[in-house]
Amino acid sequence: MAFLGARVHAARLAAMRALMEREELDALAFTSADFFQFATNFAIDVQTWERPVLAAVPRTGEPFAILAELSEHHWRYAEAAGRLWVKDAHFYAEHPRVGDRAPLVVEWAELAAECLKARGLAHGRIGADAASAPFARAVSLLRRARLSVLAAAVRTLRFVKHPEEIALMREIASLTDWLQDRYRENIRPGRLTLELDMAMAARTAEEAADRFPGQHFEIMRCWSISGPASSAPHGDGRSAGARIETGHGMINVVVLRVNGLVVENERTWFCGKPTAEQERLFETARAANEAAIAAAVTGRPVSGIDAAAQAVIEKAGYGDLIRHRTGHGMGTLGHEFPEDMAFNHRPLLEREVYSAEPGLYVFGLGGFRHDDTVVVGTTPDVLTRAPKDLKSQTIA
Repeated sequence: MAFLGARVHAARLAAMRALMEREELDALAFTSADFFQFATNFAIDVQTWERPVLAAVPRTGEPFAILAELSEHHWRYAEAAGRLWVKDAHFYAEHPRVGDRAPLVVEWAELAAECLKARGLAHGRIGADAASAPFARAVSLLRRARLSVLAAAVRTLRFVKHPEEIALMREIASLTDWLQDRYRENIRPGRLTLELDMAMAARTAEEAADRFPGQHFEIMRCWSISGPASSAPHGDGRSAGARIETGHGMINVVVLRVNGLVVENERTWFCGKPTAEQERLFETARAANEAAIAAAVTGRPVSGIDAAAQAVIEKAGYGDLIRHRTGHGMGTLGHEFPEDMAFNHRPLLEREVYSAEPGLYVFGLGGFRHDDTVVVGTTPDVLTRAPKDLKSQTIA
């Protein structure tokens, strides 16, 4: 089920209030787009540095939100669809009206301060996700309120996913697998990589309309890097005119988002028979990916996922070809918390979700990387199931 409903909301709210209890807070305040969506179930449609937002969740009482009037109709549509987790919304204007005036953007801090005061938070301790200048000013206007930026503590709210979130991520993963199959049908020598990606994105938009009608669907990445350029994990900056050539290895990156949850699915392909060296690198990257997945076990260290992949690569003699850590958390963002997988030694939690994407990069030859989205458990649950064996990934 794509719709995130009351049970997900209740679980998130309970986690927020438990955090407030531990930290002796009277409210949590979210001013970044991703945390705003996490708290309200509303996808922010503005840049928050340009049009500030606020989602405030008191320890007791009802939450409220502040948004720009640009977002008002979007909010009303979401409200009519029964999607919102916050009923009390205030909208500020970008220019004054002759009548029916609303607070202006230059009065944002005053509006936020009044809303906090109306909820008995004039003397409260408020924890925030970030040091937003407009919100800091709002709290300062209350004089006796205290603002604590608790970025690390707040990020823990997003580690463990509700079963309904896992179910949605599984549906998204199925669509990414479908897209990988379409790539298999369409990779050929001479094809522009950008044209291929755009064609695949168009096919995916049509498929998503059938699978997720009326939901918030985003193609965050549908992107390929072919040949030597793939030795740079993010490409060589010369994508216009780049073509697939016989003998090329190619990495494609599929990242889809539905209703605020993201899944990654990446594979390495060969256009034509790979060389013996390409085969060895491919198989090492695949084995490292499988080792990383196997390490995503409840109670083991977060860093163990990275260590398991690195051990495979080092044993094969390719340790000097590593250019990035094995992965990162998955969820509301493409790169979700925790982002410090390689250096985080706390125990893995049941129903955390990670990418497992170790890679090898040979300058002048190319890159070799498989990426799966995996749920932590007693037995790791791999959401992405697209083939990654050499035969499947070689296009004759």
